[in-house]
Amino acid sequence: MNADLDSLLAIRAIEQNIIRFARAMDERDWHALETIMASDVVADLGTGLLHGPEAIVGLIRHFLDRCGTTQHLVGNILVTVSGDTATSRAYVHDSHLPADEDPGEVYYTLGDYNDRWERKDGCWRMVERIKHNRANVGSLERVFGLKDVNP
Repeated sequence: MNADLDSLLAIRAIEQNIIRFARAMDERDWHALETIMASDVVADLGTGLLHGPEAIVGLIRHFLDRCGTTQHLVGNILVTVSGDTATSRAYVHDSHLPADEDPGEVYYTLGDYNDRWERKDGCWRMVERIKHNRANVGSLERVFGLKDVNP
């Protein structure tokens, strides 16, 4: 396969994984989240460094199991591929309703996902995710029952 086509296919696969990750969070499909990540993945989603898929899914569940409907929108995705490694950046706007679904109370963040990827066994796996929040809007206490973002 020529290098340009391989690069385009890698970019597309990584974009799809970024979208799958967002949808899996909203669908509460914890297994799907784990399949996107490498076994040695690390992440900082705003509460400190996490190691491994179980820790990352555990933190995500800590928040999402406490609220109602969520929607994680990703866009403006940029991917750079170099052989079997890649980096990506994507805007994220994640909205969270409280468990009682009161649309007057919404918590959301505006930020960036900065990811690193590796091709492992022919599949692109996330090996690092760093979320940079630009803004937090709403009440953690009202939507998640939390006074602080750290679990």
